[in-house]
Amino acid sequence: MTAPSGRTGRPPLTEARKAEIRLEIARAAVELFVTQGVAATTGEQIGQAVGVSARTVWRYFPSKENCVRPLFSAGIDVIAARLREWPPGRPLEELFDPGLAAGLLAATGPDGATGSALVRLTRTEPGLRAIWLQTYAEAEPAFARALADRAGLPADDLRPMIQAAMLNAALRAAVERFAWRSLETGTDAAPGDAEVAETLRSALAIAAEGVS
Repeated sequence: MTAPSGRTGRPPLTEARKAEIRLEIARAAVELFVTQGVAATTGEQIGQAVGVSARTVWRYFPSKENCVRPLFSAGIDVIAARLREWPPGRPLEELFDPGLAAGLLAATGPDGATGSALVRLTRTEPGLRAIWLQTYAEAEPAFARALADRAGLPADDLRPMIQAAMLNAALRAAVERFAWRSLETGTDAAPGDAEVAETLRSALAIAAEGVS
């Protein structure tokens, strides 16, 4: 009698499920980083919070600091997608309306207080800072391609590249300022869609003014 052919055991995870696990790990890592610090957090603790082994955590991320990458990149992905769809005749400042702000907040996952605390940690935790800056650096080419398509320019044109760099810097500065200002003013709570939209819109308007 011959053995049945084909694979046995647990079926492989779909890409969608893998993305869900990555996000679950990211959210658990953020909560632990914020409540007890990065140094005190272990891969075992992150895994326990999600219900997986530390080995699974390291299968998805090379370090505990890298665990937060999906949260950093999710909001940027939302903006890049919106840029590609934005009508050429409309000012970019209007891109950041409450609808986009709601999408950004939903994509990043943690509540406003936790998200702001995570951004503040990027100032004091070199590992998180490196991931934070690298995420924005990787977003810049996507922004440049979207802006080039919007203007009907070649992908390697200098103008959309510079515009993308300005947009990128304005976004990062706005998010960091928002996170620190919420702590200084004692309003470290979940931000409203309109509040986030206005902060991002103001940053982009300043960048659009250029350097005199």
